[in-house]
Amino acid sequence: MKKGIAILGSTGSIGTQTLQVIDSNPEHFSIELLSAHNNVELLVKQAIQYVPNIVIVTNPDHYTFLKTQLQNFPIKVFAGIDSVVDAIQLESIDIVLTAMVGYAGLLPTIKAIEAGKNIALANKETLVVAGSLINKLAIENRVNIIPVDSEHSAIFQCLTGENPDWIEKIILTASGGPFRGKSMDFLKNVSPEQALQHPNWCMGNKITIDSASLMNKGLEAIEAKWLFGLKPEEIEIVVHPQSIIHSMVQFKDGSVKAQMGEPDMRMPIHYALAFPERLPSTLPRLDFTKCSNLTFEAPDPKKFRNLAISFEAMKKGGNWPCLMNAANEIVVDAFLKGKAGFLEMPEIIEKVLVGSSYLAHPNYDDLKQSDSEARLIAKSLIR
Repeated sequence: MKKGIAILGSTGSIGTQTLQVIDSNPEHFSIELLSAHNNVELLVKQAIQYVPNIVIVTNPDHYTFLKTQLQNFPIKVFAGIDSVVDAIQLESIDIVLTAMVGYAGLLPTIKAIEAGKNIALANKETLVVAGSLINKLAIENRVNIIPVDSEHSAIFQCLTGENPDWIEKIILTASGGPFRGKSMDFLKNVSPEQALQHPNWCMGNKITIDSASLMNKGLEAIEAKWLFGLKPEEIEIVVHPQSIIHSMVQFKDGSVKAQMGEPDMRMPIHYALAFPERLPSTLPRLDFTKCSNLTFEAPDPKKFRNLAISFEAMKKGGNWPCLMNAANEIVVDAFLKGKAGFLEMPEIIEKVLVGSSYLAHPNYDDLKQSDSEARLIAKSLIR
């Protein structure tokens, strides 16, 4: 039987690549739900092409346009985040791919888990903000959480068949972004256009800026803590500019397992949707004769302060990762709009952490309040 797929964030980079994967495997997957926030023109095109059961635009301002464009198709059209929360409980949905950007993906993921849906997780902020809560719900509802990030997919694959007690550490690889090797003086004046020029990956604006500042790798470290039950000291970051080794696991006997492949996000998406099977694909194969120069180096946490802040937040725990994530979303938006400098972003995030209320054991309502508090403080610190 085909697996019914809901794609939350279908017009973004991960969402569009997920549709490409499904196009290559029409006998295995059916699209039940598509959602987007603002890119309603592309959402209309996707809806007409795939004719899912439900289409949702989470920004209600676009509802009338979407409804009008799809009025001649057998598609249910809704608006708002509450509609997503309701629709993902549809019985025909087997897997919810969460590719919404940032904190917005948290509540739909929670509700999908409570509805017993397996999660293909492309929204790392969900575990950064509420890892303890998400893990508890997943266990209670017997739900699989399969990571879509290339690094976490690599770790997941390396650990298949292994005893978690045998792990000594995991090694998350980072490309280093567009500013690897640049000086602090250079970083003071970089533009959003420069920061959006990622050397290896084609991603959305927010995650690309996070990659340039290494915040993305910090978020991934926190996500890995919850996905794989790790301590902060069991997580290492290594810069690997070629992005061929997607991540590694070192075991207590000293051996290391690595997962390798072309830097193509369709590969971890394909794995997550097909799990626990490995379906054939036509994706590019790695040519080892062209991989003669794989290099590794340590990241510079002084130059890329966000990485150090992330580990500090992970060690302190409680609502600190939530506060950090909220502040980061605000400063990234400010940087993209020219209202904050590249090196100002970590400065503002640190001030938010110091100026916010710390909670050691937050519940969902506490996290909502922490997110709002951090955003208000961050906005007040932006010029």
